Amino acid sequence: MTLTTRIISILCALTTILSVRAQSGVLPPLTDGADSTAIVSLLTCAPGNNIYELEGHSAVRMQYDGYDITANWGLFDFNSPNFVYRFVAGETDYCVGACPTPYFLEQYRRQGRRVTEQVLNLTPSQAARLIALIDRNLLPQNRTYRYNYVKDNCATRPLEIVEQAIGDTIRFAAPLDELGSAPTFRSVMRHYHANYPWYQFGIDLALGEGIDYPIDTRATAFAPDALQKLVADATISNDGGHAKPLVKTTNILVPGDAEGIAYGPTPWYATPITAAMALLLIVCMVTYADVRRHKTSRWLDTALYGLYGLMGCVIAFLVFISVHEATSPNYLLLWLNPLCLIPAITVWIARWRRLTYYYFTLNITAIIVYIISWWLGSQWVNAAFIPMILADAIRSLNYIYINSNALKKG
Repeated sequence: MTLTTRIISILCALTTILSVRAQSGVLPPLTDGADSTAIVSLLTCAPGNNIYELEGHSAVRMQYDGYDITANWGLFDFNSPNFVYRFVAGETDYCVGACPTPYFLEQYRRQGRRVTEQVLNLTPSQAARLIALIDRNLLPQNRTYRYNYVKDNCATRPLEIVEQAIGDTIRFAAPLDELGSAPTFRSVMRHYHANYPWYQFGIDLALGEGIDYPIDTRATAFAPDALQKLVADATISNDGGHAKPLVKTTNILVPGDAEGIAYGPTPWYATPITAAMALLLIVCMVTYADVRRHKTSRWLDTALYGLYGLMGCVIAFLVFISVHEATSPNYLLLWLNPLCLIPAITVWIARWRRLTYYYFTLNITAIIVYIISWWLGSQWVNAAFIPMILADAIRSLNYIYINSNALKKG
């Protein structure tokens, strides 16, 4: 049993224990007058070093009637049936669970990840309403939800439930300077993934222009770390309609670095851009030799377009089959698609030389169209894609140049 599975089992067991103790719902009910002493806090855990921990984690702490319980919307199980396929297909289900706060904090204490508590400045009735909303969310028929990386996750759920409890929207003072003046979902991801360039490369490969539009300050709170910083200066309305701070006090429950324990920068020689430049250098050297001897190196075309074809299959799956947010449209399909597998095979078959020639001619056209769409700013382009595109164009033109006279004579 993995650590993740054990944690989920413990949380589910504790939730069951709590439900047995409750008269209704899952959480222990507030006794008469308890709403006057109920305290609700937003907990933010500093970023971890796993790729799903890079933005941090959010949860809600509830203290009342002698209970100290934390609700956590970030539970999932790697060992659930077909987890990998469901994750890739965008069908990953997360759930909310509740456990005593010391149990929740212990896992972060062991990892050395700071946990910050922001006590919310709610009225007694608002705090009681928030606890009731969480209680309803914890019911078996409500606690599972379809995870969405940027629009429905462990940070957006607490934010929405607080707004439901206060009956108003939270007003954020100003956007975070560190996220830029015109952030997009992708730019926020790049900020938090700066030390994980291969992870960001995968995101830029898989997600299309649907995460490249400008978003408002509230939308940037899909990242728990950003939510914590925005909430610190946010305001809500008091009974008289005047603004008051959302956060009453801030406490550090688990010590640690505010920046978390994410790994340091990836060495330059191990980044996607370096790998792509090395690929381009190999392509240029081999192509130069091909032109001099007027013969194509079929092994290189098979390796290059076999790789591109496999990457294209993944992108095509995400665009046409997956239900992931913002996988379509993805203009990378113009030059990185399953059809790349055609020349990987046909360069070895003499009678299919004309088919291969036509493929490379159409491929050059597709690359030009993609460059135009890029110039128009339709979709963010990862820097590592540029050498890959150049390698593609060079090999296509190489095949066309070397085989054009032979095909004309034939």
